[in-house]
Amino acid sequence: MTTFKFGSKVLFLTLLSSILLGGISFAAQPELNAYTIWSERYANAVFSAFTEETGIKVNWMRFSSGEVQARLEAEKKNPQVDVVFGNMAEAFINGIPKGLFEPYMPEGSNQIPEKFRDKNGYWTGVAIDPICFMFNAKFLKDHGLEAPTSWKDLLNPAYKSQLQMADARTSGTAMYRILSLVEAMGEDEAYSYQRDLNKNVQVYTKSGAGGALPIARGQAAGGIFFLVDALEMQQKGYDIAISYPVDGVVAGIEAMALVSGAKHPDLAKKFLDWASTERMQRIYEGSQINLIPSNPNVKISNPGLDMSKVNVLPLDIKWAGENRERLVERWINEVLK
Repeated sequence: MTTFKFGSKVLFLTLLSSILLGGISFAAQPELNAYTIWSERYANAVFSAFTEETGIKVNWMRFSSGEVQARLEAEKKNPQVDVVFGNMAEAFINGIPKGLFEPYMPEGSNQIPEKFRDKNGYWTGVAIDPICFMFNAKFLKDHGLEAPTSWKDLLNPAYKSQLQMADARTSGTAMYRILSLVEAMGEDEAYSYQRDLNKNVQVYTKSGAGGALPIARGQAAGGIFFLVDALEMQQKGYDIAISYPVDGVVAGIEAMALVSGAKHPDLAKKFLDWASTERMQRIYEGSQINLIPSNPNVKISNPGLDMSKVNVLPLDIKWAGENRERLVERWINEVLK
């Protein structure tokens, strides 16, 4: 009987030790931490695919572009994430002189055209997303209006207090709205135009996509968005009209980068390598992510992503990054006053 008890105790202790050691081993497994501006559905599709292929868990948090930048600056001495995925290229450029990012050339990134990546490896573009107009089709019909086809059309008194669009203090979409206007009109005229446009704005939303659903539901007439958000509403079955100004828009480069001082740089580099591949960008179409791949080898079949008839204006990304804060301050001081 005594032997049995002794044996049971040894067995119990052995099992307990295995469980504890196993738990310690499991807890010690490093995990990748990331910030993203992509919607939860889009980000989850990408990060889950990475985990499935590599076994590396990703802890990620979603914020608007301005919020991501603010967090990185506040956390600079003690970074809380290893990578930023999906923020706008001009935001990365803005963060380089602030020491927010480290250069790294992901394996396979040479397949991505040079105009969509930093020559020193500070950021790599993963998708292209143009600015567009999105309007509620019923509103247009009820008011005898066609979908707007110029920036001037948005000044129509029929849209007084009926437009929703993003706030430049927090949103990358708003930044690219401003950049589109600057490229189409020149800077001073762009700000004069925005002061007039402000009379027709019902609300400026915190995030770029914030006004999309209210417009789709008829709570507002329309607004200015990234194409990805307009197509999302269309995909969900809402009757909306997507159009572009003949005077032109710019297209944002959705990019990724290694955070300076990342606690898990090896995992970060592994993710950046993986996210530069064709197979990652093929996730877009398979998961109905309405973005244009930066890798030209990844073909698209969605006609809504065909930009061949859209006046996409060239954008000096370096200038945009260097002037980002100044342009936002000017918008606050001259448009919101």
